[in-house]
Amino acid sequence: MTQLNSKIPSGPLAEKWTSYKASQNLVNPANKRKIDIIVVGSGLAGAAAAASLGELGFIVKCFTYHDSPRRAHSISAQGGINAAKNYPNDGDSVYRLFYDTIKGGDYRSREANVYRLAEVSNAIIDQCVAQGVPFAREYGGLLDNRSFGGALVSRTFYARGQTGQQLLLGAYGALSKEIHKGSVTMYTRRDMMDLVIVDGRARGIIVRNNVTGEIERHSAHTVILATGGYGNVFFLSTNAMHCNASAIWQVYKKGAFFGNPCFTQIHPTCIPVHGEYQSKLTLMSESLRNDGRIWVPGKKEDAEKIRKGEIKPKDIPEEDRDYYLERRYPAYGNLSPRDISSRAAKERCDAGFGVGSTGLAVYLDFADAIKRLGKGVIEARYGNLFQIYEKIVDQNPYETPMMIYPAVHYTMGGTWVDYELQSTIPGLFIGGEANFSDHGANRLGASALMQGLSDGYFVLPYTIQNYLADQFKVSRFSTDLPEFVAAEKDVRDQINRLMSIKGSKSVDTFHRELGKIMWENVGMARNKEGLEKAIKLIPELRAEFWKDVRIPGTADELNPELQKATRLADFLELGELMALDALKREESCGGHFREEYQTPEGEALRNDKDFTYVAAWEYKGPDKAPELHKEKLNFEYIEVKQRNYK
Repeated sequence: MTQLNSKIPSGPLAEKWTSYKASQNLVNPANKRKIDIIVVGSGLAGAAAAASLGELGFIVKCFTYHDSPRRAHSISAQGGINAAKNYPNDGDSVYRLFYDTIKGGDYRSREANVYRLAEVSNAIIDQCVAQGVPFAREYGGLLDNRSFGGALVSRTFYARGQTGQQLLLGAYGALSKEIHKGSVTMYTRRDMMDLVIVDGRARGIIVRNNVTGEIERHSAHTVILATGGYGNVFFLSTNAMHCNASAIWQVYKKGAFFGNPCFTQIHPTCIPVHGEYQSKLTLMSESLRNDGRIWVPGKKEDAEKIRKGEIKPKDIPEEDRDYYLERRYPAYGNLSPRDISSRAAKERCDAGFGVGSTGLAVYLDFADAIKRLGKGVIEARYGNLFQIYEKIVDQNPYETPMMIYPAVHYTMGGTWVDYELQSTIPGLFIGGEANFSDHGANRLGASALMQGLSDGYFVLPYTIQNYLADQFKVSRFSTDLPEFVAAEKDVRDQINRLMSIKGSKSVDTFHRELGKIMWENVGMARNKEGLEKAIKLIPELRAEFWKDVRIPGTADELNPELQKATRLADFLELGELMALDALKREESCGGHFREEYQTPEGEALRNDKDFTYVAAWEYKGPDKAPELHKEKLNFEYIEVKQRNYK
C-alpha cells in the first residue's frame, strides 16, 4: 500500500529550503541533454517550468489545448501578486507573509511548503521585472503596492487590473526563447487523455489532437502537470469555459492521491448571475476592495424597493446603509479574507437585505474613494475593470455602485504532492493550482500567481533534479511499449463509447445540472443532508449522461462537443469525491463551511483534535469507494488558534 511521505527537510523552518538545495542531487549539464521532460499546461506554472527546465539544458515537450500558450487561463488573473519585499516599509516580512498564508488557509496547510512560498516570493518580483513585466510604479519610479484580503500590510504588486496577462507574457517570452533555441518543443491544441506508467514510474502521456482527432503517444523520463484547478465542476464559475480537471483526474485514476478535494474557494466580488442560460461568471478583482466599500440597505423595506426598481442606491441615506464587513470585522473591514467576505454577503442576502432583481447581490461603492482621491486616480487604478463591468451590466460604476455576489473561483484542493511537488506516482510532478500544496482551506488574494511562478521558476527546477539525478542512465522510451499501446486503446475505447451513445441531451444540459447539484449541496454552505443528497444524485446523473448524451459530428475532426463530453465525464466522478470529502470532514474551516459546525457568531468552527490533516484520497477502481489516507499536519512555528479578523 502506498504510504504518504511529505519529505519535509529537517532543521529550522527558515533554513529548510536552503538546506534542501545545498544537499540535493543534481544532473550534470552534459547529461541533461539525455533527459526528456513533458510539461502539460502552459499557464504561469507550466510556462515557467518549461522555460526554466529548457534553459537548464533538459529536452522539454510542452502541451496545451490552446492555440497559443498566451491563451492560458492565468491571463485572466486581475489584481496582483504577493511578495514580502516590504517596499512600503509597513512591517512586512517573509515570516508575516508565511503567517498570513497559514492563517488565511485556516491552519490546514504544511508549514514547510508555505514558508518556502513566502521565501521565494521576492525572487519572483525580481525575475518578472527583469523580463520587463510593467508593474505599476509610484510617481518617483519605484514599484507600487496595494493591499489584498487577509493582510494588514500592502504587499501586492500589480499591473493595473491585468496582472495575470502581463506575468504570462513574461513567462511566454521566456518560453518562446527556449522554443527558438530548440530546447522546448511546443504542442498546441492537444488534450491530455491519459498518463502512461512504465515499471511504476510516469513515463509519458496520451494526447488527442483537437484539430484532427488523431491520438498521439509521447514519452519522457518524467511528467509535470500544471493544468490548473477544477472550479468548472460547478458549471458557473469565473474560470474560462475550457478549464477542466481531466489531467489531474486521469492521474488520480492511475494512482496519484487527490488532496483535499472539498476545499474550493468562493470569490466575494463577482458579477452576479443574471439569467438561467448564462454559461460563465465574471470576476471583479479583489483589488477593488482597496477603495470600494461593501454595503447593503440597513432596512429590509429599502432592499425590497431596490429589488422592485422603485428606488436607486443613491436614494438611501448614509445612516441607512449597512457596511457589514466594516461592522463585523473592523480590523480588516472590506479586505477581510475571501471565505469570510463571501459568507457575510450570503448571510445578508439570505436575511432579505440583498439587492438587484434576484436579491442575490450586494453593493461595492466607490463614491467615497472618488470624493477623496478624484475620479482620475480611480480610473488609473481600476479603469479596465470598470469598463468590463459597464459592458456587462450596462451601468456606470463611477456613478452608481457595482453589484457583486460570491462565485466559484479557485480550488485549493488538487493532486497530493510532497515537499518536492512529486505525487504518489514516482516521476509525476504537479505545479500551480493543480496541486494542493500551499493554500490550505482558503487562498489569500494575489497568492495564486505567486504559487504558480514559485513552482515553475524556483521550486520544480530544483526538486525535479533530485529525482532525475540517476535517470540519464535510462534510455529514451519507445512509444511502442505495451504500456503505451494499452493506454492508447483505453483512450480510443472511451471516445468510441461516448460517440456511440447518440442520446437526446446536450453536454451542457448535463453539465448545468451537475453544477446545480454542486452549488446547492457542495457550495458556499454545506450540511450533512445536502452532501448525502449530492452523493445520491451525482451517480444518477452520471448514469443518465452515459445513456443519453448527444455528441454531434465525428471523433476524427475538430469537435468541441466531444472535448466537453470527455471533460464532463471526469467532472461527474470528481463531483462525487468532493461531496464525499466534504461529508467526512466534520468541521468548518476556510472555504469548507459545514452549517453544523459554526461559532455563535456564525464563524467557521474547526475541530483541530480530529481534522488537522490533509485528506489524501486513493482511487480503488470503478464503482468502488476510494480510500482515505491522512497526512497529519504539525505546527511547530505558529500557534494554531481560532481565526480572528475583528
